[in-house]
Amino acid sequence: MKVQGRMFIWLSVFVLAMAIVYGVWSKEPAGTTALFLAFGLCIMVGYYLAFTARRVDVGAQDNVDADVADDAGELGFFAPHSWQPLSLALGGALAFMGVVFGWWLMYFSAPMILVGLFGWVFEFYRGENANQ
Repeated sequence: MKVQGRMFIWLSVFVLAMAIVYGVWSKEPAGTTALFLAFGLCIMVGYYLAFTARRVDVGAQDNVDADVADDAGELGFFAPHSWQPLSLALGGALAFMGVVFGWWLMYFSAPMILVGLFGWVFEFYRGENANQ
Protein backbone atom coordinates (compact mmCIF):
# COMPACT_ATOMS: atom_id res chain seq x y z
CA MET A 1 0.00 0.00 0.00
CA LYS A 2 2.96 2.29 0.35
CA VAL A 3 3.33 2.52 -3.42
CA GLN A 4 -0.33 3.40 -3.95
CA GLY A 5 -0.22 5.99 -1.16
CA ARG A 6 2.82 7.68 -2.69
CA MET A 7 1.22 7.61 -6.12
CA PHE A 8 -1.89 9.40 -4.89
CA ILE A 9 0.10 11.93 -2.89
CA TRP A 10 2.23 12.77 -5.95
CA LEU A 11 -0.92 12.89 -8.07
CA SER A 12 -2.42 15.36 -5.61
CA VAL A 13 0.70 17.57 -5.88
CA PHE A 14 0.35 17.51 -9.68
CA VAL A 15 -3.38 18.28 -9.57
CA LEU A 16 -2.75 21.17 -7.15
CA ALA A 17 -0.12 22.64 -9.47
CA MET A 18 -2.45 22.28 -12.45
CA ALA A 19 -5.32 23.84 -10.50
CA ILE A 20 -3.22 26.88 -9.69
CA VAL A 21 -1.97 27.22 -13.28
CA TYR A 22 -5.47 26.72 -14.70
CA GLY A 23 -6.98 29.19 -12.26
CA VAL A 24 -4.43 31.89 -13.04
CA TRP A 25 -4.59 31.48 -16.83
CA SER A 26 -8.28 30.84 -17.39
CA LYS A 27 -9.91 32.85 -14.58
CA GLU A 28 -12.77 30.36 -14.89
CA PRO A 29 -14.23 29.46 -11.48
CA ALA A 30 -16.00 26.17 -12.25
CA GLY A 31 -12.99 24.30 -13.64
CA THR A 32 -10.68 25.76 -11.02
CA THR A 33 -13.02 24.63 -8.25
CA ALA A 34 -13.28 21.17 -9.80
CA LEU A 35 -9.50 20.85 -9.91
CA PHE A 36 -9.14 21.96 -6.28
CA LEU A 37 -11.80 19.43 -5.28
CA ALA A 38 -9.92 16.75 -7.25
CA PHE A 39 -6.80 17.73 -5.29
CA GLY A 40 -8.73 17.25 -2.05
CA LEU A 41 -9.95 13.82 -3.10
CA CYS A 42 -6.46 12.71 -4.16
CA ILE A 43 -4.88 13.86 -0.91
CA MET A 44 -7.58 12.10 1.15
CA VAL A 45 -7.08 8.79 -0.66
CA GLY A 46 -3.29 9.13 -0.55
CA TYR A 47 -3.29 9.90 3.17
CA TYR A 48 -5.62 6.98 3.88
CA LEU A 49 -3.47 4.54 1.94
CA ALA A 50 -0.25 5.82 3.51
CA PHE A 51 -1.78 5.73 7.00
CA THR A 52 -3.14 2.20 6.48
CA ALA A 53 0.17 0.96 5.06
CA ARG A 54 1.84 1.65 8.40
CA ARG A 55 -0.65 -0.54 10.27
CA VAL A 56 -0.86 -3.61 8.01
CA ASP A 57 1.69 -6.20 6.97
CA VAL A 58 3.93 -5.49 4.01
CA GLY A 59 2.28 -6.68 0.81
CA ALA A 60 3.93 -8.22 -2.23
CA GLN A 61 3.47 -4.97 -4.16
CA ASP A 62 5.80 -3.22 -1.68
CA ASN A 63 8.61 -5.75 -2.21
CA VAL A 64 10.88 -5.02 -5.17
CA ASP A 65 11.98 -8.68 -5.47
CA ALA A 66 8.45 -10.15 -5.27
CA ASP A 67 7.03 -12.60 -7.78
CA VAL A 68 3.44 -12.82 -8.98
CA ALA A 69 2.93 -15.95 -6.85
CA ASP A 70 3.80 -14.00 -3.68
CA ASP A 71 0.50 -12.14 -3.93
CA ALA A 72 -1.56 -15.34 -4.29
CA GLY A 73 -4.02 -16.49 -1.68
CA GLU A 74 -7.23 -15.32 -0.10
CA LEU A 75 -8.00 -11.68 -0.80
CA GLY A 76 -10.90 -11.30 1.60
CA PHE A 77 -14.58 -12.02 2.00
CA PHE A 78 -16.95 -10.89 -0.72
CA ALA A 79 -20.71 -11.29 -0.75
CA PRO A 80 -21.76 -13.96 -3.24
CA HIS A 81 -24.87 -12.09 -4.36
CA SER A 82 -26.93 -9.16 -3.25
CA TRP A 83 -29.94 -7.32 -4.62
CA GLN A 84 -29.42 -4.36 -2.30
CA PRO A 85 -27.14 -2.32 -4.63
CA LEU A 86 -29.87 -2.42 -7.26
CA SER A 87 -32.35 -0.91 -4.80
CA LEU A 88 -29.82 1.76 -3.82
CA ALA A 89 -29.07 2.56 -7.46
CA LEU A 90 -32.74 2.87 -8.39
CA GLY A 91 -33.46 5.00 -5.33
CA GLY A 92 -30.44 7.21 -6.01
CA ALA A 93 -31.39 7.64 -9.67
CA LEU A 94 -34.94 8.54 -8.67
CA ALA A 95 -33.63 11.01 -6.08
CA PHE A 96 -31.41 12.74 -8.63
CA MET A 97 -34.30 12.83 -11.07
CA GLY A 98 -36.22 14.56 -8.28
CA VAL A 99 -33.79 17.45 -8.54
CA VAL A 100 -34.70 17.83 -12.22
CA PHE A 101 -38.41 17.03 -12.32
CA GLY A 102 -39.61 17.92 -8.83
CA TRP A 103 -38.86 17.32 -5.20
CA TRP A 104 -42.00 15.21 -4.85
CA LEU A 105 -40.00 12.27 -6.28
CA MET A 106 -38.11 12.16 -2.97
CA TYR A 107 -41.22 10.61 -1.39
CA PHE A 108 -40.68 7.59 -3.63
CA SER A 109 -36.90 7.49 -3.63
CA ALA A 110 -36.29 7.81 0.13
CA PRO A 111 -38.00 4.47 1.00
CA MET A 112 -36.09 2.71 -1.79
CA ILE A 113 -32.79 4.12 -0.54
CA LEU A 114 -33.56 3.20 3.07
CA VAL A 115 -34.63 -0.35 2.17
CA GLY A 116 -31.47 -0.84 0.10
CA LEU A 117 -29.23 0.67 2.77
CA PHE A 118 -30.65 -1.30 5.69
CA GLY A 119 -30.83 -4.47 3.59
CA TRP A 120 -27.19 -4.17 2.57
CA VAL A 121 -25.96 -3.45 6.08
CA PHE A 122 -27.92 -6.29 7.68
CA GLU A 123 -27.86 -8.89 4.87
CA PHE A 124 -25.59 -11.25 6.82
CA TYR A 125 -27.70 -11.11 9.98
CA ARG A 126 -30.83 -12.74 8.53
CA GLY A 127 -31.88 -15.22 5.86
CA GLU A 128 -29.76 -17.94 4.30
CA ASN A 129 -26.52 -15.94 4.69
CA ALA A 130 -26.91 -15.34 8.42
CA ASN A 131 -23.64 -15.93 10.22
CA GLN A 132 -24.26 -14.14 13.53
